[in-house]
Amino acid sequence: MRFILNIIWLVLCGLWMALGYVVAGVICCVLIITIPFGIASFRIASYALWPFGRTTVERRDAGAGSLIGNVIWFVFAGWWLALGHIVTGIALCVTIIGIPLGIANFKLIPVSLMPLGREIVPTDRPFATR
Repeated sequence: MRFILNIIWLVLCGLWMALGYVVAGVICCVLIITIPFGIASFRIASYALWPFGRTTVERRDAGAGSLIGNVIWFVFAGWWLALGHIVTGIALCVTIIGIPLGIANFKLIPVSLMPLGREIVPTDRPFATR
């Protein structure tokens, strides 16, 4: 079932949302000082491309640096990526078939707002650590 949902997700919204993260990542990598934000953006782009069967967990070793980084990310890129998830989620929830995909879009909003200090893991290992 996850495979079918991921294929439908990829066609309807996954490719466009992942493209938004890739654009944000490229912009962040061009500016040398924001390369950690670019890496986080590329990581979330892969998650936005194929989300079913994976989840995010907070890293226990994330400290004050990730908090400060998340504030900077929110100001420059997080809010418009979250806005993209909100618009896409509402559009998908209009149809009955799109409701699970809309809910998945809404679940991606916290990750798009605060990507630093999070790790993407398979759903069968949500408490996995590095």
